[in-house]
Amino acid sequence: QVQLVESGGGLVRPGGSLELSCTASGIAFNTYDMGWFRQAPGKEREFVMEIDRWGYITDASIAKGRFAINRDNNKNTVYLEMNSLKPWNTTVYYCAARRGVPGSTYAYWGQGTQVTVSA
Repeated sequence: QVQLVESGGGLVRPGGSLELSCTASGIAFNTYDMGWFRQAPGKEREFVMEIDRWGYITDASIAKGRFAINRDNNKNTVYLEMNSLKPWNTTVYYCAARRGVPGSTYAYWGQGTQVTVSA
């Protein structure tokens, strides 16, 4: 059974930082690409960043310059470091996993972790 468990969300003031973690089980983690997405109520899920099995990173414009992603294959964990947070970063963040082969899609999702940016 595949499980992705996110943690690290919470309340932070504008300009602050948070680091989200996502620990996977039930998959050969080092053969999977890992991604972070976000979804606000009533809106479509939105890509944030991903790191493939080889460590290659892709980021969306909303993440450039402020967010960083990394992975620890020994801990089966992917991290999303978010800096200079803005109120519009408030939403639920999800991690996801896809097999690290061409044409695969994100098949496994975590339950999400709420990030709230507010004074």
